[in-house]
Amino acid sequence: MKLSVVMPVFNEERTLEAIVAKVLATPFEKEILLVDDGSMDRTREIMLELESNHPEIRAIFHPENRGKGGALATGFDQASGDWIVIQDADLEYDPDDYGSLLAPLLAGEADVVYGSRFLGGEGERVHFFLHTLGNRVLTTFSNICTGLKLTDMETCYKVFSVETARKLNVKSRTFAVEPEMTAKFARMGLRVTEVPIRYNNRDYHEGKKIGWKDAFIAMWTIVRWRFGK
Repeated sequence: MKLSVVMPVFNEERTLEAIVAKVLATPFEKEILLVDDGSMDRTREIMLELESNHPEIRAIFHPENRGKGGALATGFDQASGDWIVIQDADLEYDPDDYGSLLAPLLAGEADVVYGSRFLGGEGERVHFFLHTLGNRVLTTFSNICTGLKLTDMETCYKVFSVETARKLNVKSRTFAVEPEMTAKFARMGLRVTEVPIRYNNRDYHEGKKIGWKDAFIAMWTIVRWRFGK
């Protein structure tokens, strides 16, 4: 079993080396696909250094910014493992949770696993109220449209087979990629399971990029990909 860890990267010079070290330390055969999305800081330099020091790492560069969805589409297309694990380049999500995320897949109990931040996983900070409220609204709306019963549709941690990744044909170029994938999983009739994860959220001063305008885009995306063609 080989993991393809797909990591979109944009201006993450402060955290990139630390999160890659955590991924490298996980006890799985893996490749780490670092997809830079037009960073303007030292991120690209760091990626090249990491690639030269670790054969598991591949550095991929977009010539211009294509958004998180674009970075994921590139990573999905170039993955060569059995399972895709989506990993943010900051330190909000803990790769030590990979084992829990993979367990339902390896047991044949699920086709897709989401890591939920709201099922009792340990965290170093409390969740911000407005972010939590926005997530709950979007997740509830997604559940109404898809028939799923998720607690955290917007989570980064989504794990599924490379075969499934190829079928997604991701179109969204913003953070709307999360509801797009969820709607498409539902349309495919896949078994989606959640497991609790640890979460250490950061605020806007620390580089958090998602905002309220993304919520309205997400709601339209849910309807479009659940019921449209």
